[in-house]
Amino acid sequence: MCTLEKQGNIFILTFIGDGEHRLSPSLIDSVLSALREVKSKATRGSVLITTSQGRFFSNGFDLAWAQAAGSSSKAMERLHHMVVSFKPVVAEMISLPMPTVAAVQGHAAAAGFLLALSHDYILIRSDKGVLYMSEIDIGLPLPDYFAAAFRAKLHAVSARRDVLLRGAKLKGEEAVRMGIVDAAYDSEGSLAAAAMRLAEELASSKWKGDTYKEIRTSLYPDLCGVLGLEEGKIVAKL
Repeated sequence: MCTLEKQGNIFILTFIGDGEHRLSPSLIDSVLSALREVKSKATRGSVLITTSQGRFFSNGFDLAWAQAAGSSSKAMERLHHMVVSFKPVVAEMISLPMPTVAAVQGHAAAAGFLLALSHDYILIRSDKGVLYMSEIDIGLPLPDYFAAAFRAKLHAVSARRDVLLRGAKLKGEEAVRMGIVDAAYDSEGSLAAAAMRLAEELASSKWKGDTYKEIRTSLYPDLCGVLGLEEGKIVAKL
């Protein structure tokens, strides 16, 4: 599951335990509830860090739960349920009225990769962090909002090709070179410290949350359209 704590103006959402942090229906609900709590308590200078314990940031949807349904058709129904349920999580991330930082301590695959990508900044461990979109390898289509997010966030056509059409498993430094990740760090402690430094720097600006949200959503009109978010508009008062 996940926990939410607050240190000053900084919210820290953490996937706890040593498991894979698979995005099961219950974990999706827990993350969504935490994000809505963050939004309700946001003030000027708020920042969100999302991180994890153990070897995984998140290894994607809970495919074992889907396959336990007993038949291929029922498994696909469960997978579809997770795809639909996760969409509001991405919408909440894109519309949060504050800067967001993903501190990727381990593997982030499929929906876990998308969760990291939904943040404004991504920091990763160079020794254990891996980004991987498994859909091409396991034969699953890409949901529309996944595709929209990768179009919005991965500007290099070659990066999108390698991630989505080759199933490249990207370690920290390679992800930095491709422009997907902002920086890589060689230990759990250095990553956590860097994430907190960045969050404190962002918080010190004390930007107005609604303005931050509206500028962010204006940058990704295609993604916001797929997510059902109305593009923010800022009205200047003369």
